[in-house]
Amino acid sequence: MKITAPLLLANPCDEEEENLATVCCFSTQGDMFLMSRYPDEDELEISLGDNDPSSLAGVKVTLSQTRLLLEVAASDVDVLNGDDHLEIQFDAEATDMQELEQTLTLILAGGGTYASDLR
Repeated sequence: MKITAPLLLANPCDEEEENLATVCCFSTQGDMFLMSRYPDEDELEISLGDNDPSSLAGVKVTLSQTRLLLEVAASDVDVLNGDDHLEIQFDAEATDMQELEQTLTLILAGGGTYASDLR
């Protein structure tokens, strides 16, 4: 699955939401992607479009300058409408890349794998 978004929004610690770490975007088609994790939880949640959030473990996320690639286990493909990966193309100039990288590290700590292709 592939979507295009003007930017990715990241918040490593939303104090109003019990320190929830979130990454989200709205695609150019108007669909929403949300990935989040509370600091005391082992699993992260992903919501895509109008679907209810799903809890996952073992997610792999790779960040490059203009792409976020999310890979899920075969048992979790229903979260991504039958696909085992989601590729989000975005504009790095409109995105706070440092905050995005910090947030992804927090979300995936202990519950997934984070890989950076930024350097």
